Amino acid sequence: MARIICIFPYLLLFMPLPSFAEGVSVTAQPLLDIGGLPITNSMVTSWVVSLVLVLIIKYLVGTPARVPTRGQLFAEECISGLRSIVQPIVGQKVFIPSFWLLSGLFFFILINNLSGLVPGVGTIGYGIEEAGHFKITEAWIRPGNADLNMTLALAAVANLTWLYLILRYAGVSLILKDWFGNKADKKEMHPGMFYFLGVIFLAVGFIEVISIIFRPVSLTFRLFGNVFGGESLLHSMFHLGHKLGFPDWLSSISMSVVPIPFYMLEVLIGIVQALVFMLLVAVYIGLICNHGDEEEHH
Repeated sequence: MARIICIFPYLLLFMPLPSFAEGVSVTAQPLLDIGGLPITNSMVTSWVVSLVLVLIIKYLVGTPARVPTRGQLFAEECISGLRSIVQPIVGQKVFIPSFWLLSGLFFFILINNLSGLVPGVGTIGYGIEEAGHFKITEAWIRPGNADLNMTLALAAVANLTWLYLILRYAGVSLILKDWFGNKADKKEMHPGMFYFLGVIFLAVGFIEVISIIFRPVSLTFRLFGNVFGGESLLHSMFHLGHKLGFPDWLSSISMSVVPIPFYMLEVLIGIVQALVFMLLVAVYIGLICNHGDEEEHH
C-alpha cells in the first residue's frame, strides 16, 4: 500500500471517508529533523499561531496613533477588558510587570485551542488507502495544546515568571511570612493559643509549598486534558456513522451534521480554558504580591 497525501477538510459530502481506527494520537508526530531536534506537527501549528497573532496585531494597530483607528480601538478594548479582570487580582504594583505574561498566555492559548477547529487540522497529511477508505498515518497539522510538551512548556514559563515576580516585588521575608507566618493577632488571644496556632500555620505552610510544587503539573494536564479530550470527542463524532456501519453516503452526511453541536461546545471550552489558565496564574501572583498591597493600604 503506497503512502499518499490525504486532504480531508470535512466540508464536502459524498467523498471517500477517512478512517482513523487508532483514534487521535497522544503524542505529536515528527515531520522532520534539524540537527537532532525533531520538528513536530504541533510545533508547526504553534509557530503558525504565533505568526497569526503578530499579523493580527500589525493589521489592527499598525503604528499606534493619538487618534486611534477602528482596529486600534478594537485592540485597546480587548486589552482594557483583560486589564479589568487581571488588575484587581494581581494588584496595582505588579500589574504592569505581569500583564505581558498573562495577556500573552490568554491570546496564545485561545488561538491555539481554536486552531484545532479549523477544517484540515489533523486531516491533512500522509495516509494510505485501505478497503476504499483513506487512513491518515502522519498528520501535518496538530493543535499545539493537544501536545503535552506544549502545555508543559506554557506551565513552566508561567511558574518561572511567577517565581521571579514574587521575589522581585514581594521579597523573601514577605513570602515566608505569607506561607509560614502566624496570621493570628497576639493581642487578641491567650499566648498559649497564639503559639498553638503558630504550629498549625507552620504545618499549613508546608502543605502550601507542596501544592506550589504541583502547580505546573496541574496547569499542564488541565489544559492538555481538555484540548486532547475535545479532539478525541470530535474525532469520534466525525466517524460515528462509519463506526456504526452506515453506508458511505449516509456517513458523509453524518460527518457534516453530527459534529456541529460539539464544535460549538469546543469553541466555548477553548475560550474558557484560555481564561482559566490566565486567571490561575494571576491568582498565584496575586496571592503574594497583592497581599503586600493590602498591608500597605492598612
